[in-house]
Amino acid sequence: MLSIKILGTGCPNCKKLEGETKKAIHNMAIEATIEKVTEYDKIMAYDILSTPGLVINEKVVSSGKVLSQAEVMTLLANAMEETA
Repeated sequence: MLSIKILGTGCPNCKKLEGETKKAIHNMAIEATIEKVTEYDKIMAYDILSTPGLVINEKVVSSGKVLSQAEVMTLLANAMEETA
């Protein structure tokens, strides 16, 4: 099971990334947990310069942009290969 975190304070871009991530998980039919990290100090612990951020299995895979569903699916597939 993948562990996914969406880093952001709740801005529209953060919500859009969360939505695209949920769609990708659903369409890939994979098991994953999604956690929204909204506290500034916890976001900064991931050493990103801008939100939204996407963390998969504690690895920052994107920051500062809203990914499309296809982009998220690629990142999820890569993470699944790394854990296999």
